[in-house]
Amino acid sequence: MRWLLPRSLPAWVLLIVIAGLLSIQVSTLSIVSRERVASNNILDLFRLNDRALSLAKLMYAEQPFDRTRIAAGLSVAPHVLTTSDVPAVSSVIPADDEMAELEDIIVGRLSKYGVQEARVRREMPKARPSQNSAEPDQSVGSVERELLDLSSDITNSDTLVASIEFKDGQWLNFTMQATPPSPVLNSDSLPLYGSVAALVVALSIWSLRRLTAPYRALESAVRRIGEDLKSPPLDERGSSEYKSAARAVNTMQARLREYVEDRELLAAALAHDLRTPLTRIRLRLELLRNSPLRTALMHNLADIEAISASVLDFATYEAKDEASERIDFWSLVDSIADGNPHVVFDGARHHARDLVCHGQAIALRRCVTNLVDNAVKYGGKARLALSQNDGYLLLAIDDSGPGIPEAKMETIFRPFIRIEGSRNRQTGGFGLGLTIARNIARRFGGDVTLKNRSGGGLRAELKIPLAETTKAAVAK
Repeated sequence: MRWLLPRSLPAWVLLIVIAGLLSIQVSTLSIVSRERVASNNILDLFRLNDRALSLAKLMYAEQPFDRTRIAAGLSVAPHVLTTSDVPAVSSVIPADDEMAELEDIIVGRLSKYGVQEARVRREMPKARPSQNSAEPDQSVGSVERELLDLSSDITNSDTLVASIEFKDGQWLNFTMQATPPSPVLNSDSLPLYGSVAALVVALSIWSLRRLTAPYRALESAVRRIGEDLKSPPLDERGSSEYKSAARAVNTMQARLREYVEDRELLAAALAHDLRTPLTRIRLRLELLRNSPLRTALMHNLADIEAISASVLDFATYEAKDEASERIDFWSLVDSIADGNPHVVFDGARHHARDLVCHGQAIALRRCVTNLVDNAVKYGGKARLALSQNDGYLLLAIDDSGPGIPEAKMETIFRPFIRIEGSRNRQTGGFGLGLTIARNIARRFGGDVTLKNRSGGGLRAELKIPLAETTKAAVAK
């Protein structure tokens, strides 16, 4: 059942708000219902006491026969009024303390009118056939319909029966319908409660989105920093908690940037400083006579110079100051394919043309060139296909090489990691091409992924975001 629970902080807060709202609503309605029942009960006892006072004042001075005549004239169902020699309430013991106190109050107030004893009893309504199936009369007005409904409710409510005894021994018995308990929720009030609850939930969702918007921006910024360490710092505005988190992230980004830049400068300086002694060694080797040792040393020196140039290239590839611009990616890929006889570009499809991205032309050319050279180096030839999907450019580069073990698909992107185990730099390279290509792609919001083809070989897929105007045109 844990999968039913929310997984994000806003969802949890919203769930708590809704649960709290429901709890408050249920508790409030329960309290209101109990208070309403208690208020109705007190009101019924007041009405009973007041009616007993009115009847006693009217009849205490009359003769028993006249009381019977007056009672018959005042008796109207369901408020029955009779006189008798025995009380309608036969039990001397009150049903509860509330009724006992009421009897004492009635006797105390009516003693000056010749009342010696009072008895009160509450009777439950008798079962009556339901009349809800009858069709309502359309000619009846709203006020009359409400009066009829109220009369029906009163008829089906509890009945209070009272018996008061005069000094001459005659009992005056009368009944009174209790106030019917009106429901807290009905067809009229339920839409109001539902509307208020929906409004509270909507305001809660809006408030939560406003409250958590900085944290969503913080999450995306942290993800962007992971892909591009030189992304702009976070805006330190908002709540105190968010400002503290944004300040900590900005400090972390600055320190990481300094750390990386220091090591890039160190690698670049070492590679650059190696050029001078390597040049001296090359000049001295030129002075040697032709010999197998000289040839071997020249090959080793060439490898060292290539490694030095590769390290220097890797350390400084992000340091080049190049302005971002709109790039016709199809033309860029087509120009790279034209310059390499081992590359086939499936670019004749018209839907792949006019695909424009935003970035740095030299960096993107280097990214695509590294991927193409890698495919040609290990597969002999490369086949390129360009398309677009969900706002991204997709460049698929297929080769016919041996592929890469699945366990090493991500390891191969680390610097100086090579799947080819030989020490021959002509076949194995230096393990920097894929690293540079992925770093460039991620700097522009894209990525580079690898996967083995079902028919053999490897597919490298470059994904770059389309320019905004191009996204709109494609959407149309």
